[in-house]
Amino acid sequence: MNAKNEMRPFGWRDKIGYMFGDFGNDFTFIFASLFLMVFYTKVLGVRAELVGLLFVVARLVDAFTDLTMGRIVDRVRPGKDGRFKPWIRRMCGPVAIASFLMYQSGLADASMTVKVVYMFATYILWGSICYTAINIPYGSMASVISEDADDRASLSTFRSIGASLASLIIGVIAPLLVYTTDANGNQIVEGARMTMIAGVFSIGAVICYLICYFLTTERVQVAPGEAGERVGIAGTLKRLILDRALLGIILAAILLLLASLLTQSINQYVFLDYFKDKTGISVMSAVGIIPALLLAPFVIPITRTFGKKEASAFGCLLAGAASLLLYVLHVDSMWVFIAISTLGYVGFGFFNLVIWSFITDVIDDQEVKTGKREDGTIYAIYSFARKFGQAAAGGLGGFALAMTGYDETVQVQAQSVASGIYNVATLYPGLLYVGVGLVLIFIYPLSKRRVRENVEALKARREGRGSSIS
Repeated sequence: MNAKNEMRPFGWRDKIGYMFGDFGNDFTFIFASLFLMVFYTKVLGVRAELVGLLFVVARLVDAFTDLTMGRIVDRVRPGKDGRFKPWIRRMCGPVAIASFLMYQSGLADASMTVKVVYMFATYILWGSICYTAINIPYGSMASVISEDADDRASLSTFRSIGASLASLIIGVIAPLLVYTTDANGNQIVEGARMTMIAGVFSIGAVICYLICYFLTTERVQVAPGEAGERVGIAGTLKRLILDRALLGIILAAILLLLASLLTQSINQYVFLDYFKDKTGISVMSAVGIIPALLLAPFVIPITRTFGKKEASAFGCLLAGAASLLLYVLHVDSMWVFIAISTLGYVGFGFFNLVIWSFITDVIDDQEVKTGKREDGTIYAIYSFARKFGQAAAGGLGGFALAMTGYDETVQVQAQSVASGIYNVATLYPGLLYVGVGLVLIFIYPLSKRRVRENVEALKARREGRGSSIS
């Protein structure tokens, strides 16, 4: 079924290269997650409800573009550099340019109609078209860099490390440059600076994508004439409806992104409007990243001992407990808020390191049951679920912000509004993190034992076919 070209073995070069791929992704993705709603509301003066509507509309577009891109990468004949890598080379420039176009502070004085039309056009161009066309091939590529389960787990870990490093740069440095303090001690957004920073990050994204392209190698390919019968979109969606593993990881992914991205976006307002201290944004960003980096060397020993599902469920329940504790205490001290949040980030950090290997386990599970493997299409469905979670988080954040009475026409909010923002930033994520843990425990079926059995079954099946993998 599979064929592997004679080439250098899997090693550190692939891990570092794959890490830089997500570094490139997150130079635009995390910057948008943290600052795009702030830019729309505080620089352009767009109402929060319209921003929430934008995120929902874009995800409806993604329902078509994600699945279409998944089918394309599954069906297009591989090039000399592989089946997935060519898309990284082709799309790194367009996705960077589209990201930069979203942050044009020169439109601040334009009419509201112009601003809203431009906002919709540039965001959909970036997220639904350009980002989709590079992220789905990049995510699918892990399955062809190596077939070994530990290699894939290490790729997931290094991908998450790349995201963490991008978060460290964007979350710690960018707030210090984007925000300034007025004479009354209030935090003010510098629109022109945000445009400049977006341009720098776009250039950084291109550099990281090219590093990924040149360092990684696709080793496992479907040989021409051996692909067998392909399952159409209808067949894949039928498996989605019926397959408990795929449903479980999709539901967990949606709840996870609702929790984590809602926290990221609303925490901007918590520190600016409730604690009135922009340094807290940078400190919180570091707190969210450092635990994951410290846990990285222990990922494979922990998953081998307890299992990915089991350890991740515990981590998410821990994150939920920490967030709910903050809601109950309603602390006035920024440093107490950060300290308790750190406990939750330890739990969430572990799940974030291994999350990308969950979808590989799901793909393996479906191959065991159906005898067919369509990495690109299944990853596209999973990617759409993650985008839906991202959009829902943005939509939920925008609508929740509006419910607190947030006034986008002023820079300084009333104390009652600031207190409502604090409640949104702690209660909702806490409940959602608990939900992720419960989904992993009671719905997602791929336990440590089940994953091991699938790996052994696929190995036996391929050996029985006399696979030419070497």
